Amino acid sequence: QVQLVESGGGLVQAGGSLSLSCAASGRTFSSYTMGWFRQAPGKEREFVAAISWSGSRISYAVSVKGRFTISRDYAKNTVYLQMDSLKPEDTAVYYCAAGMVATMAPPNEYDYWGQGTQVTVSS
Repeated sequence: QVQLVESGGGLVQAGGSLSLSCAASGRTFSSYTMGWFRQAPGKEREFVAAISWSGSRISYAVSVKGRFTISRDYAKNTVYLQMDSLKPEDTAVYYCAAGMVATMAPPNEYDYWGQGTQVTVSS
């Protein structure tokens, strides 16, 4: 069992930056691919970024590539999402997820989810 707790959301102006953190419990953190997803009101949950268990494979959604950076710290059992050059369309609840996935993008590949953290980007 893995428990995930996100933090770092908030309100920021367009062009600004935010850093999200996701702290994982359990001793098997290093075994899981870690992903970030987001869901805006009235929209489906969408893939943002993921990093493999080894850290050797990273994937980004086209909409955030070049602006967002995912990383993980094995000593702290934490995965991060650095978000730069934020746009109003990045406004959503951001979720952290963990799983032993075959492909990184589909939400149903992930077994464990955090409660989400709100990110609001004002224009």
